[in-house]
Amino acid sequence: MPSRYSSLRTRLSPREAAETVSWSRREFLRAATGATAAGSLLGLAPLPALAAPRGRKVLVVTFGGGARDEETFMPDGQENIPHLLTELIPRSTFFTQVVNRGILGHYVATASLATGVYETFNNFAAVPPDHPTIFEYFRRDLSRPATDTWVVAPSNGFNRIGESGQRSYGHGAGVVLPKRLLSAALSSGNNLEYQHLLRDNYETPLYAPEISGNEVELPRLADLLKMSVSDFTSHARNLASPDELSVYVAKELMRQLAPSLLWITLHDMDVAHAGCFSLYVEGIQRTDRLCAEIWKAVESNPEYAGKTTMFILPDFGRDSDLDSSGNGFQHHRTGDTLSRTTWMMVCGQGVRENVVVDRPIQPLDLVPTVGSLLGFDARFSSGQPLSEVT
Repeated sequence: MPSRYSSLRTRLSPREAAETVSWSRREFLRAATGATAAGSLLGLAPLPALAAPRGRKVLVVTFGGGARDEETFMPDGQENIPHLLTELIPRSTFFTQVVNRGILGHYVATASLATGVYETFNNFAAVPPDHPTIFEYFRRDLSRPATDTWVVAPSNGFNRIGESGQRSYGHGAGVVLPKRLLSAALSSGNNLEYQHLLRDNYETPLYAPEISGNEVELPRLADLLKMSVSDFTSHARNLASPDELSVYVAKELMRQLAPSLLWITLHDMDVAHAGCFSLYVEGIQRTDRLCAEIWKAVESNPEYAGKTTMFILPDFGRDSDLDSSGNGFQHHRTGDTLSRTTWMMVCGQGVRENVVVDRPIQPLDLVPTVGSLLGFDARFSSGQPLSEVT
């Protein structure tokens, strides 16, 4: 059944529709968690200034394609996100209206998140971002080594996201593509039992970008993580999805190297492009669980506990059911309000808990906000630091 705002595009202006989506999320979260409106905090004394803890760390968790409110925040979808609702959102500042005005393709949208600029390259081209990335700002301004920032991402083109094409920068994050690592570790004779982990791209199955950029190869990763190739494949055998493989690798990076800036892109829910609603919902449920697992890994690791701020946000949304130019949950091709209006939660060190922020922000605000927390200048970003976090 269509949600109460499935046909917003035909009744309201884009701004009015985005505000209505934001209002629905806000009212639900206040009812479910007793969250406080950020606006009401303005009359209160500010929080005491918190000195940045020694060794402060930031985790960014994005997920490709996003999930509509119908399958998450609306009444019929709440059962799909129990960990976000009961464990993470009550401990976070939650932004109800993140409006993406860029290209709605997964690699280009994630690259825009990582640069703080709406990138305009072909989503299916094996090219680096045009503008400096968050990883390059971090390493250049703070003189950090290569081992202190990493990206763990799906393999459909994300091999170039670690650093930009800007010659004056160029030293960014190591990029770990777990599916490519698994494929490289397997002989052609024993691939069948891993096929559920190796599917490269639900949107364009024939797309296979060339390997280039700052991608980490299997022998180097095994050496860094003190892990044999057989250990890696043995663990993969017991996993149900590519995202579980990504989180496994991310946890190992945290345990062995404790990077200060770690970016994890989850992508299971993008199976929606295959047109199977049940698999799409299963992807949402798994992403919900994995986000909670990542935070538990933070809290149980002495290198991260009490020092870490975590950001969770979709790259964009999906089409409404009643838009004749789209395919509902299956795609994000219309560029309508429901495709562009998502959310972000921030939890951890120095963040107000159980607070809802209604004002519109952009995904571009992520990079300068992280810069304010870690102490680097995102000088070419088009976004602004979020005062509710910094």
